[in-house]
Amino acid sequence: MTRKILLLVLSGLIGFAKAQNTKPNIIFILTDDQRWDALGYSGNQIIQTSEMDKLAREGTYFKNAFVTTPICAASRASIMTGLYERKHDYTFRKPPLKNAYIEKSYFSILKNAGYYNGFLGKFGVNFENQRDTALFDVYKPENRGDYFRLTNGGTKHKHLTDIIGSNAIDFIRNAPQDKPFCLSISFHAPHAADNAPKQYFWPKAMDGMYRDVTIPKAPLSDIQDFNKLPQPVREGFNRARWKWRYDTPEKYQEMVKGYYRMISGIDSAIGKIRATLEQQKIAENTIIILIGDNGYFLGERQLAGKWLMYEPSLRVPLIIYNPSGTGKKTIEDMVLNIDITPTILDFANVDIPDSYAGISLENYTNSNSAPPQKRDHFVCEHLWDFKPIPASEGIRTEKYKYFRYKYDPAIEELYDIKNDPHEKNNLAHQEEFAQLLQQLRIKCDQSIKKISN
Repeated sequence: MTRKILLLVLSGLIGFAKAQNTKPNIIFILTDDQRWDALGYSGNQIIQTSEMDKLAREGTYFKNAFVTTPICAASRASIMTGLYERKHDYTFRKPPLKNAYIEKSYFSILKNAGYYNGFLGKFGVNFENQRDTALFDVYKPENRGDYFRLTNGGTKHKHLTDIIGSNAIDFIRNAPQDKPFCLSISFHAPHAADNAPKQYFWPKAMDGMYRDVTIPKAPLSDIQDFNKLPQPVREGFNRARWKWRYDTPEKYQEMVKGYYRMISGIDSAIGKIRATLEQQKIAENTIIILIGDNGYFLGERQLAGKWLMYEPSLRVPLIIYNPSGTGKKTIEDMVLNIDITPTILDFANVDIPDSYAGISLENYTNSNSAPPQKRDHFVCEHLWDFKPIPASEGIRTEKYKYFRYKYDPAIEELYDIKNDPHEKNNLAHQEEFAQLLQQLRIKCDQSIKKISN
């Protein structure tokens, strides 16, 4: 009798373990400063991103993905919490992200749902009470510093991208087999090394790439395009960093190629990670999500960095590979960084908090599922009170973008982004668009009020 009971108990435990592992594994890959078109699949004929392109071909590619706040600290907090910046109120030089928002982060909810959590790379958000380490079973943050680190007892230099990639492979190989895992991989690349004259540093294997190509001149990169900008923008960090990176044709070629090499380094790491999933025979039960934390200027308007409300700053790559989905899909709808957390929870079959501002994108990966209600606009904002980066806020619809500067709301910009995708012609001061301008002002005010509640 006792032996029978023991066998039944063991059988039940095994069954429970198997049931736990029927949920998918999730790998979330976040790149730093990768703009939407720094990807071969987007139509870029120069950059070499064969693994990201393969992921897009086999999965779902979101052609119009945006961040709500184009800076790493606020954007990462939005990705973690599914909330706009003005709601979670976290950016640089702000108090740590509050416990109430940490409790509803994707990794906190998945931890409570039985997931084995890992985090590797750049965290980028300070938590109240330093709770980050308690939320992960494996936690290996990397403060950027020098991109090359001494390994093997201090005898060999290794690039940070390769270190993070190797740590990801170790995590996958050592993850328990009786429960699903969620691994967040946050690459520092292709973020520039701001304090170094060369700015961009890549893994040695990428040394020979792009040597024989010429990078085309950036759109709107003439002095007259710069002179149209508001004075605080002309005198701010975007201009200062343009001088670091792009103020001569030779420097522009060198820097953009360096930026591309860093992305190709990430691409190589992704290939090794996917090969490990195949070796461990878990590729068919592992969802992969890739997004950039914000866009990036590559010389447009004679600017560098991000932070502003223009398309190069807001627009990012987003790919979701769902092995049980239909794949081979390109989505035109506008999607956001705040959609990542509800999407992860939806894939894990976990309840999504009503407080989230984002929506799940899971249905887009399955042709048999109805897609979520199409988003017709979103709020874009950068609220950091820091003079060298003028704070701004606005609204983007499928056809128009309106924004204003917080230091002087009278300075407004309005673009017909369907017919003027490079945002060359500011319509805000043209009489025939006065009614549209007023409509978008009101819509912006109403939308801001809604997301603030």
